[in-house]
Amino acid sequence: MRAAVPGDAEQPGEAGLLGTALVDTVRRTGASAGMLYLLDEATQTLGLAAFCGLPEEVVWPWHRVPLGAATPGSVAVREDRLVWVGSQEDMVRVYPRVAASAPYRFALAAAPLPGRSRCWGSLVLLWPASHPERASRRERGHISAEARGIAHALDQSPDPPQASEQPLRVSLTEPHPYAAGAPQAAVDYAERLPEGTLALDLEGRITFVNSAASALLGRAADRLLGARPWQSAPWLDQPAVEEHYRTAVISREPVEFTASDPSGRLLCFQLYPDASGISVRIVPAPAPLDPAPAPADDQPASAGPSRSSTPVSAASQPSSAAPRPTHTGRLYQLLHLASALTETVAVSDVVELVAGQVLPAFGADGLVLSAAEAGRLKITGWHGYDRQTIERLDGLPLGTDITPAGHVLSTGIPSFFGSAEELADEFPQAPLISGKHAWAFLPLLISGRPVGCCILSYDRPHTFTADERAVLTSLAGLIAQALDRAQLYDSAHGLALGLQETLLPHSLPAVPGLTMAARYLPASRGMDIGGDFYDVIRLDATTVAAVIGDVQGHNVSAAALMGQVRTAIRATAGAPPDQVLTHTNHVLMDLGTDLLVSTLYARIDLAHGQATLASAGHPPPLLHRPGQPGLVVDLDPGPLFGIDIDTPYPVTDLPLPPGSTLALYTDGLVEVPGTDPDRTAADLAEHLALQPTEDVENLIDHLIRRAWPTSRYTDDTALLLLRTADR
Repeated sequence: MRAAVPGDAEQPGEAGLLGTALVDTVRRTGASAGMLYLLDEATQTLGLAAFCGLPEEVVWPWHRVPLGAATPGSVAVREDRLVWVGSQEDMVRVYPRVAASAPYRFALAAAPLPGRSRCWGSLVLLWPASHPERASRRERGHISAEARGIAHALDQSPDPPQASEQPLRVSLTEPHPYAAGAPQAAVDYAERLPEGTLALDLEGRITFVNSAASALLGRAADRLLGARPWQSAPWLDQPAVEEHYRTAVISREPVEFTASDPSGRLLCFQLYPDASGISVRIVPAPAPLDPAPAPADDQPASAGPSRSSTPVSAASQPSSAAPRPTHTGRLYQLLHLASALTETVAVSDVVELVAGQVLPAFGADGLVLSAAEAGRLKITGWHGYDRQTIERLDGLPLGTDITPAGHVLSTGIPSFFGSAEELADEFPQAPLISGKHAWAFLPLLISGRPVGCCILSYDRPHTFTADERAVLTSLAGLIAQALDRAQLYDSAHGLALGLQETLLPHSLPAVPGLTMAARYLPASRGMDIGGDFYDVIRLDATTVAAVIGDVQGHNVSAAALMGQVRTAIRATAGAPPDQVLTHTNHVLMDLGTDLLVSTLYARIDLAHGQATLASAGHPPPLLHRPGQPGLVVDLDPGPLFGIDIDTPYPVTDLPLPPGSTLALYTDGLVEVPGTDPDRTAADLAEHLALQPTEDVENLIDHLIRRAWPTSRYTDDTALLLLRTADR
């Protein structure tokens, strides 16, 4: 018997701009696989737009990556640099989440796609395990040049592509010179060989099998073609077998292993991968001189990868009564999702993760995530439903018989319904509510306490396999912990945010002869709350006090102390700047807090064009005077509040002629990862001189974008901009 089926990968000619650019880049750099991500600036996520050389199962966990995540592609964009990971050891150390879902040997590079006015995204390339761990300077330059070329093509495109939920999959395979003329000769050649030969595509599906392989596997060719070996031959349905395939396809190194067929005969499988798939050679293996005993049915088979020509222990044939093992791919899915859930902070993060990664992993179309609150199911997020349906489900009592959600929470046992008929037998009203046709109801419990319910639904009937049920049940426990933690965070965050909103100025005072603009920017991750503050106090008709400060910490205590410091400054704002800071320091020391505070106080006399400044360990302001370059003001700062009660605070007099611009800021503005804060401050000062007449509202936003083009702030930032009027 001889037969073959074609692969389903798209060809480069059909791939459009991104697919063609990616394939050309992979070939020119000598990489084995590649991925192109496009940046969605609105959601600050990287969406996978095209990939090649990898199975879809391997790339699906990474089809959407938050820009703030610890992955090579996101770091490359955030820090605007090429990222190189030369070994699995480096991957485990720097990017453990990536290593958990792809524990194989390969080298990786990620480079940003720098366009004229924006960063388009990132280019990620993989090389076989045989690649040197270090990339030469020339190779790094070549990779960066390729990334710039792709960005230039996107700049020139009249209709730039967008990342979609279904990324483009393109083929790296180039037509063989004999492919069109002698397909039968190739088949005849394989058929004459005494050994078994298989061809697998990158997804692991059998695309060719000769008669010898069919006989050795004990299956007719028509039952093998289009299936994966471990699915078509039950005795190969072992995690180790699938793991060997994944090792070969990602590391691009030959892999060899042995397995025993139902008769006990040992067969040797040799896998030879390339960009198009894997060639498999199957021959009887010599019996070992001292065979190791086969593992018991309840003992899991090893999933460790084997490389080169060293055989591994045979995979035992599972008992017909034993449950089917969970496939290696599912195990890595669970590891990936578990590590991703540990990074969620707010309830919205949990909902986004489940909708963006759990649904695609299990082929589901809809999601309802609800929290148990005061005896009712309060819906916290959903996907794939209309709002009217959600409104009908929101707030149902835990004991409702409209859906199984309350029942699974009370029993703690998940329920799976493969069709609307199955669900209607127990809950007649449930199928009518949503129009879905299959459901998984997963109770979210922590130590027996109901936290909520996660419902996955399908637009068509769906059969839940044993390994799907096992993984989903395990995943429900992880979601429960993440949801419970996120609810606590949201409660604390709401309290802190409400406190901060009452402490920061709701508006700046109107002062003739002075225009002002202010911004408060919370850190992109964490509590989104801190002790950064600003204030403008009108002292008389021509005099104002401008204050900016930073309380150590990012919590409710920091926000509360910020309010006390701001109140203390206001109480003595009419005094000279050094006395204001001395008094405030005394107040802080009397409070007995362990937190330190930096503050910059500026008394601005508009009538005489003069400012007097005093600093308690705060970054110096930026200044631009008409006709002069921008500069960082040279101040003699005193110590932070909370260190020494008797320390004096030096003052600095600063001329402010008409049209001068003064920028007060906290350190979050200039402490950009990978840059020198002093250099960043000097650059922003120079930028003030480039926009001498720009409206202060626009100018303040330009300064922020110049310092943080990706808007992924690593610390809270306050910025206050003041400009004296021209006369």
